[in-house]
Amino acid sequence: MTEFPQSRAVILTGAASPRGIGRASAHYLAERGWNIGIIDLDAESARAVAAEIAEQHGVIAAGAGANVADEAQVRAAFDELEAALPQIVGLVNLAGVSSPVPYLEVTADEWDRVIGVNLNGVHYATRRAVESMVKNGVGRVVNLSSVSAQRGGGTFSKTAYSAAKAGVIGFSRSVARELGHDGITVNVISPGPIDTDIMGGTLTDERKEAMAADGVLSRIGTPRDIAAAIAYLISEDAGFVTGQTLNVDGGLYMH
Repeated sequence: MTEFPQSRAVILTGAASPRGIGRASAHYLAERGWNIGIIDLDAESARAVAAEIAEQHGVIAAGAGANVADEAQVRAAFDELEAALPQIVGLVNLAGVSSPVPYLEVTADEWDRVIGVNLNGVHYATRRAVESMVKNGVGRVVNLSSVSAQRGGGTFSKTAYSAAKAGVIGFSRSVARELGHDGITVNVISPGPIDTDIMGGTLTDERKEAMAADGVLSRIGTPRDIAAAIAYLISEDAGFVTGQTLNVDGGLYMH
């Protein structure tokens, strides 16, 4: 088994938006000694967040721009980040788009947009990251699904989103099976409702209460709840956990 390197980096996609899970997770991981790479659609924001993380936490951080639905852009961004960072040990695929469109109104363009970012993007980033991880004999991939995939929607986003996020689970299990002998683990986090802007804007207290009523806890999730789960799954201690889906959803879906 290859040693977990002392100086290691994690790349997070979609980690530049101010109130997103990705940005909170990048800070949380940097606090715990991870060097950070950020890929976001907005290259300037990615670099600005990286600079803020480097300054606040004293780690190496770098940002690059890419539309994750475009494989060439993803590979170029990885090349740029890999040159600027220590060994890439972790990848967290957070980039995603919501889709509240009812199924009978889904156009071909909407379907392609949602699958392109939420499923193809996970594949493109994973494919490039594991090329390097396999050479080094160690890697941790964490992909974000959604409780929507397991319950068949029932959240802000509908069928196109649910299909893409269900695809992420099948994809992750299969890559985990294929690359386990190469020292790579691949796991999924399936969040319930989290207080971010992806749910159609900042949530009112009433909306938070209505969302929480579905689960067994009396609140909805925070980005930190997800960040803590990511930190565990990319840690050295999680080396015997692979192909799993960890629901961080307040008990919304029990399986």
